[in-house]
Amino acid sequence: MIEEFYTGLIEDISNNKLELPTLPEVALKVRETVEDDNVNARKVADVIGSDAALSARLIQVANSPMYRGSSPIEDIQMAVARMGFTVTRDLVVGLAMRQMFQATSDVTDIRLRLSWEHSTQVAGLTTMLCKHFTKLKPDQAMLAGLVHDIGVLPILVRAEEYPDLLENPALLDSLTRELHPRLGTLILDSWDFPQELVDVAAQHENLEYDSGDKIDYVDLVQVANIQAHQGNNHPLANVDVSKIPSCIKLGMTGEEHDIGDIGDAEELQGILVA
Repeated sequence: MIEEFYTGLIEDISNNKLELPTLPEVALKVRETVEDDNVNARKVADVIGSDAALSARLIQVANSPMYRGSSPIEDIQMAVARMGFTVTRDLVVGLAMRQMFQATSDVTDIRLRLSWEHSTQVAGLTTMLCKHFTKLKPDQAMLAGLVHDIGVLPILVRAEEYPDLLENPALLDSLTRELHPRLGTLILDSWDFPQELVDVAAQHENLEYDSGDKIDYVDLVQVANIQAHQGNNHPLANVDVSKIPSCIKLGMTGEEHDIGDIGDAEELQGILVA
């Protein structure tokens, strides 16, 4: 049965028959509104305001050290006006993704919750790295961190149909690590994400990836991902950072490969993970 799971998943991927997850409705509506030629802050705020929990979290993010200005943000329209439509769109997409990490079995529920928690940690670290070491967009960096493991979703959803696989968590984790970059690439392509973020899903665990002299979002996510796995039993916890191009570019090559003060990143993660 486990072999059937693996071969069936590979065949569906190869034949474009795999049912991919879709973005939550509020994220799709915000995308559509932002692309309208007559868009304004009130229209975007009205769409976001239909989801009270999302609205509250967006205001929290807008007031976090990553984005706050000289005066506090008190409502959604203020947040949209200050951050702009593109940043707001990316933040809404990232925040709304929390709704997708649901499961029906204990085994997959635990893994989906852990995956979301890990993704929010990587998102916080990636955003911090972006602001301190590059001129890339922090909102794109945050979104890159949140979606880097999105390929985990269809694997765990399908695994619920295979009791034998659920009884072998170690094998399930191994299959997930092997297949999720390929699935993540398909998902972000289907969501019309920019290529730079599709590359994150595809390449974030390819430690030989080298974008050249300039740091890109894959580099940021790789470094954040390695940092987030320190202290656990993931293969990335024991890599030689002195030989990884992304770590070299960001200067994270010593034995104590800490990326610095992560207080701001932890605050952002606290908002995202809720």
